[in-house]
Amino acid sequence: MSSILHRLTIDAAPEQCSKLVATKEGIEQWWTGQPVDGDDTVGGRIAVSFGDRTAATFAIEESTPDRILWRCVGGPDDWIDTTISFTFEPRSDGGTTLRFTHAGWQEETDLMYGCSTNWGAYLMSLKSGAEGNGFGAYPHGEISRWS
Repeated sequence: MSSILHRLTIDAAPEQCSKLVATKEGIEQWWTGQPVDGDDTVGGRIAVSFGDRTAATFAIEESTPDRILWRCVGGPDDWIDTTISFTFEPRSDGGTTLRFTHAGWQEETDLMYGCSTNWGAYLMSLKSGAEGNGFGAYPHGEISRWS
C-alpha cells in the first residue's frame, strides 16, 4: 500500500493548528472554502464539498490536541478506507511540526499523484492561515483537478 506524506513547520502553537483541522469551521477556512456538513466529534462523520459536489465523507476516528485521524467512508473509490492523519508536535520556539499522512492507497494512480499535489497546496493554506497570512482554500488552492 502507498501513502502520501507531508511534513511542515508552522509558526503557530499546536493547539491553534489542531483546532483548524479538528473543527468544521477550521476545515472550511484552509481546505474547502465552504461549509462542511456533519459531526466533527469522535465517532461522527463529516462531508467535504468542492463547488456543487460532495467530494468525500470521513469518519472521525481520533481527535486529540496531538493527533487527528479520519477514515474515508465515501468518495472516490481509491479513497475508500484510506486514512488521513494529522500529527502536531510542539517545537521549542512555540511553533508546530505537522506530519500529514494519507495512507492505505491500493496503488499509485493519477488520482493519488494529483491528491498529493493538492494536499501539499491545502496544507500550505493551513500553514499560511495559522501564521496569520490568510488562507488559500478551494478553489484557490486546487492545483491538480480530479477529472
